[in-house]
Amino acid sequence: MALGFRILRRTHCVEPALVERFRRIPVANVSDSMSRMVAGGPRLRPMHAGGGMAGPALTVKLRPGDNLMLHKALDMAEPGDVIVADAGGDLTTAIMGDLMLNHAIRRGIGGIVINGAVRDVDSIRALDLPVYAAGATHRGPYKDGPGEINVPVALDGMVIEPGDLMLGDADGVLAVPRLAAAEVLAAAEAKQAAETREMAAIRAGSSDRSWVDSTLRARGCAFEN
Repeated sequence: MALGFRILRRTHCVEPALVERFRRIPVANVSDSMSRMVAGGPRLRPMHAGGGMAGPALTVKLRPGDNLMLHKALDMAEPGDVIVADAGGDLTTAIMGDLMLNHAIRRGIGGIVINGAVRDVDSIRALDLPVYAAGATHRGPYKDGPGEINVPVALDGMVIEPGDLMLGDADGVLAVPRLAAAEVLAAAEAKQAAETREMAAIRAGSSDRSWVDSTLRARGCAFEN
């Protein structure tokens, strides 16, 4: 099988029950629960009107400017899958437009992340399917290949293995390694509960802010008398 031009099978996938529990947690709280060390970069922004994303990754590695393998991934994806396409961050050529978007909706795909550009942005914003991309351009793609499906990809240092959990909301996208998903979920749910308690205290006017001055003193900040 030719390296760089191959289609592999996804052999493992994050558990559906975990995916559903992650849907209730803001991406920021999951990120904090991963020591703030994982991110796909600030260029990957939501292009759709709104709404969150959670699902197992089906990964695609594209030649910049070419979307042949993304077409194949759309045909392979299971309902709820999030297609993660690494087009090298190239913004000179769109990798997807409204025809592919509607095919994805018809297939029940849970979201699309493109490290590259899209087009037909008005159509993307008018539909519910979560789409994250690095930019937009009217210039269309080629369909010649090569490319790879179900191989590890890295978006601005965020490594995604096939079957890992992909999350997204208005703050951006995040990958949670499949084998760590249960551990991260427990930490994220605990953080979410703590933030809910803190929000209630803020609204009640009883939030304890003493930690601010304590931290400043511990860091050696000088206070004027």
